[in-house]
Amino acid sequence: MAEREIPAAAPPRAPEPDGPQDAGRAPEAAPRGLRHGPGRLLVTLYGIFTVGAASRSVYQLSTRFDEAPLAYTLSAVAALVYAFITVALVRGGEGARRLALVCCAAELAGVLVVGTWTLVDPSAFPDATVWSDYGRGYLFLPLVLPVTGLLWLRRSRQRER
Repeated sequence: MAEREIPAAAPPRAPEPDGPQDAGRAPEAAPRGLRHGPGRLLVTLYGIFTVGAASRSVYQLSTRFDEAPLAYTLSAVAALVYAFITVALVRGGEGARRLALVCCAAELAGVLVVGTWTLVDPSAFPDATVWSDYGRGYLFLPLVLPVTGLLWLRRSRQRER
């Protein structure tokens, strides 16, 4: 019987450049970034909240603004904050990280202020916002998301150092 020669495994290939800005650069170990691991779940949840809050607020502002202008405007603000966080997490980089930190802190402050306000003076909000009662209508995710986001941004930054 003739022995068959088994070809040697090919060495691992370097990743292809992502675009013209990467052409000519040596491949390097890329940082994991903000949208990997738990960051991917945050991007997904913030994306869902962006669409949900934006569509809800557009409908309410265009059809029922006179019923609860403060609540509907705050829902639109929440949608903008969610959109900024989503984009920042997807883009990555230090500038995006700073934007995400500021927006997560603003979101947390909004949830705490509006949540407390809706409990202290319910008459100020004839209709609920995303942040009413600390996000109770959304399983308290509006309260949990910014805390989780802030922790993830801190952890991922330490890992990249």
